[in-house]
Amino acid sequence: MLKLIRITTISDSLYYLLKGQLRFLSEYYEVVGVSSDFSTGKLKIISERERIRCIDMPMHREISLLNDVKSLWKLIKLFKREKPYIVHANTPKGSLLAMVAAWITRIPHRVYTVTGLRFETATGKFRWVLITMEKITCWCATKVIPEGEGVKKVLVANGITKKKLKVILNGNISGIDVEYYSRSLEVMRKIESIKGEDTFNFIFVGRIVKDKGINELVRAFSKLTVVYPNIRLHLVGNFERELDPLHEEIEKMIEESEAIIAWGFQQDVRSFFAASDILVFPSYREGFPNVVIQAGAMELPSVVTDISGCNEIIQDGVNGKIIPPRDEHALYEAMRWMYEHRDYEVKEMTKRARLMIVERYEQKKVWKALLEEYNNLR
Repeated sequence: MLKLIRITTISDSLYYLLKGQLRFLSEYYEVVGVSSDFSTGKLKIISERERIRCIDMPMHREISLLNDVKSLWKLIKLFKREKPYIVHANTPKGSLLAMVAAWITRIPHRVYTVTGLRFETATGKFRWVLITMEKITCWCATKVIPEGEGVKKVLVANGITKKKLKVILNGNISGIDVEYYSRSLEVMRKIESIKGEDTFNFIFVGRIVKDKGINELVRAFSKLTVVYPNIRLHLVGNFERELDPLHEEIEKMIEESEAIIAWGFQQDVRSFFAASDILVFPSYREGFPNVVIQAGAMELPSVVTDISGCNEIIQDGVNGKIIPPRDEHALYEAMRWMYEHRDYEVKEMTKRARLMIVERYEQKKVWKALLEEYNNLR
């Protein structure tokens, strides 16, 4: 059986993004999962859950030249020892190191799935560094897979690679388990502890950081509460104050507002979706956001920004609304429209939301399409 190494920078990515996919692929390839575990123990869980072998490979998400060289050397030794037929990487740092190491060791097939492109929101020398990293990663790869059509356009527009680019199926790295993300009895039993009585609930799920548009979201929502006091905003995710902090006044507004509830990171977000009426996801950049797919599967329309991935999942006026990024006024108007049209138009969006996700992103369809791509490498 041919050997396939799937590699991400940190084990969380293997754990959450590729759940079930690795086990499916292990029926056709000898699959080895590689990532940095940082003593979380997730690699052990992944190994047992997916029935594959996993290897802890120390890597850092941020640029750290000395540590990156050490990681590269360890990957080179790993690939020489394992002799995989395919190395498939995603997440920026892990992909750069894996593709360079796989090129040096002459691995026959080096596959890079391009997800979010961080350079889109960077400026100056840092932007140049990030673009250079992407160019090196793509050059070392034998196959580059954009996660969506938006990512593909950005790669072409910025001259990142001249390789043939093909999006798998309708995009997204692994699809979604539509049975898990559904309004089951287990999920619905928990919503009373989340949803207030006679309230209309907006929800954001993700990292609570500037790049996700949280500054604009909190300001727009706060203005809306003056007009409609029965609305609520649920923020589900961790603050990352060291990497990408919010403005100080925004954090203060979150702390002081009775209408904004910050829940922190939640292992299972289904009940939070089920307790809400609209997902608001005003991010500045994405590859192909799983949150928007998950919300759709949970029958939620979404307000999203006109960026890669979001504008592929959401069709304006059909299963949500699309607004320009970084536009607080447009965000306010979209949220106001959703509230004021909740009795008919939004209910129609709700009916269509899950059907569109099931049709386009059901996970087994995505897995089979990826397997076909692997088999075509032979």
